[in-house]
Amino acid sequence: MLSAGILSAQDDPSKAAARAQQGRDQPHGQAHGQQPTIARQFWPPHPADKMQQRLFDIDAKRAIGISPEDMLPRSREFKRIDSTYYVGWMIEGQYKYEHAADYLGYKNAAIPLERALELIEHDYSKALATRTSDIMVLYPIRQFPPDYTAIAYYLMTCYANTDQVDKVYALLRRTLKYKFQLHYAMDTYNYLAWTVHRNRFYTSSKYSFLKNSIDENEQLANNYLDTCILMIEKNKSINAPIAQYLGNYETNEKMSVYHYKNILYSYSFNIDSADHYFELMRKGGRLPHNNYANFRVICGDFKTAEEEYNLASMQDASDKRLQEWVYYTSILDIYKSKPKTGELLSRNMIKAAGSTPGYGWYNIALARCMLYDGQITESQKYIDRAAEFKELHIGTTLGQSHYDFSIQLIKLINKEQSWQMDKFEHRNWWYNPKVLLSMSGKLGEKYLQQFLIINQFAQNPERDKVIYKLFSTESTVSWDEIWYLVHDFSNKFFINRFQKEAEMDNRPIIRKYFQLFVARLKMQQGHYSEAKTILDKLLVDPNTDPEYEKLFTARVFEAEAGCAQELKKTSAHNDWLYRLYVLYPQLVPFTGMPMNMNLHISGNADPVVVNGLRACNINWVTNSSIPAPEAYVIFDRKGDKKNITYYVLDKGGNYIVQKQSFAWQKPEETGAQIAYRLFNIGGKAEEDATTKEEN
Repeated sequence: MLSAGILSAQDDPSKAAARAQQGRDQPHGQAHGQQPTIARQFWPPHPADKMQQRLFDIDAKRAIGISPEDMLPRSREFKRIDSTYYVGWMIEGQYKYEHAADYLGYKNAAIPLERALELIEHDYSKALATRTSDIMVLYPIRQFPPDYTAIAYYLMTCYANTDQVDKVYALLRRTLKYKFQLHYAMDTYNYLAWTVHRNRFYTSSKYSFLKNSIDENEQLANNYLDTCILMIEKNKSINAPIAQYLGNYETNEKMSVYHYKNILYSYSFNIDSADHYFELMRKGGRLPHNNYANFRVICGDFKTAEEEYNLASMQDASDKRLQEWVYYTSILDIYKSKPKTGELLSRNMIKAAGSTPGYGWYNIALARCMLYDGQITESQKYIDRAAEFKELHIGTTLGQSHYDFSIQLIKLINKEQSWQMDKFEHRNWWYNPKVLLSMSGKLGEKYLQQFLIINQFAQNPERDKVIYKLFSTESTVSWDEIWYLVHDFSNKFFINRFQKEAEMDNRPIIRKYFQLFVARLKMQQGHYSEAKTILDKLLVDPNTDPEYEKLFTARVFEAEAGCAQELKKTSAHNDWLYRLYVLYPQLVPFTGMPMNMNLHISGNADPVVVNGLRACNINWVTNSSIPAPEAYVIFDRKGDKKNITYYVLDKGGNYIVQKQSFAWQKPEETGAQIAYRLFNIGGKAEEDATTKEEN
């Protein structure tokens, strides 16, 4: 799961950098407009008239304030006045940075920022290296450290967003040499930790600053954070005499460290330590809601996670990068048996964001919601769109490998579900040559997709921490999707693996998910009685949330139905299948188990449509002793317009599928379309399932 929505604990660093650049974040709290002459010992080797020109023709205008729309014209003006002064280049770089939305945009923004950094170092390196407790020394040079760190932050982000990792590291080391007594806009040690963590799965053979394993890299990142705390403590002595001018700087700087501590501890499943630092940030009023939501997800507290994602939607509203809360809230909707709600959220975000960073992720989210809503063709359309989009991974530990894996896994599930669709649409599929040929081709495509994923997966050093572990902060897929990755491979290996996790995982609520995997794998070995014993215990687990873990419960019902079928317990099989349908109807057509359903047709029914509906792999029953939903299909025709209204009630008369209508034209296709609609596949978002039918 994506673990770092923003890079700064106290604020988005770009905003902090902007405040510093505009002169509003000065350590002494004075307005930037009160410009004294720079103390002569800090003057660069320029004539006095040139320095006066900088002061009155550039700094004075800058101090008044520059609106966003005036930044580019002002930068050009300042460069015409003095192209050797860093300010014009800095403002141009900031403008281009804030308007960048793709690889080329950030590459272009880096050019003036690199020039600005060279010029400020050339002219004001002595001022930048000055550490002092004397406010009279600090005051005349007060603009340079904030400006330098703002330039460095923007440039670092440009490098990061264009995958120039070596340049990120070199820039951070370059910044460290000045030993700033305040962080300003650049928490250098924190960003070193972030850079190492973001590239943790590589080794020194790729980036010389890394170690040679994930664990070693994570320890290195933690060491940087510990060094940051030591530097904050060390700077206290020099800042103490001027502390009255610095505001609450020490707390703010420590909050930044806590932010990254949370990322590392959540990733390593060090629950107690992560919880400790999140609580410190909460007390300080700096809780990063998105990261805390991710943390609650890995702990199995989905209700709190959803609440925190809602808060994150307001906290991160102005970001141009991926809105994590959208992506992960859509997965929670799937867990809640509300894929249509996640579909609507994803569509709205795609429409609002356009082809900016995050667009590809939102299409993955939409494809996943379509998949769990049973709309396989639509799901494939959106996952193909995501695959064709060049996503820019900004401000996140997630990279292209996570993006590609998410796409390929959904493609695999779509191929498997497409194969199941042939079985659902043709009850006589086993002796229909045309259908068998289609299924054979789809099965071959599935095996090729599995081969592609396994080859990709074999190169992933994080599979133990992120994939097999279930509910990792760095996972971008749901727990249920992992089943489709593992269920066709070594059952013995994965049974041993998941049994161990079920016993030793330090997240009590999550253990049942490993147990479910073990039960389903034992079913594949033919050990149905043993699997049923595990499933029966899962049904009475007191830690299962009835609202947020409907997908989990539905998969238990499905497995129970499968066990009952193999153990020749017909009554139990019918009961479990009915309970699965009531809870999560979209799953049923893809289980391979025909659903019992009592069909009521009225109106001027088209015989071709009705025959197509009855040809689907559904057990049409009339025996009231068999648990079966009541399906109603009403044909209506007004002139040339032909409509079908449908709805499904449970045994108590409550809606499972709400009453809806659709127009139809091709009778040979409409029968199967109705069949899917009776499982709430497609159509509008469901309303309260407890609503009674109104006569």
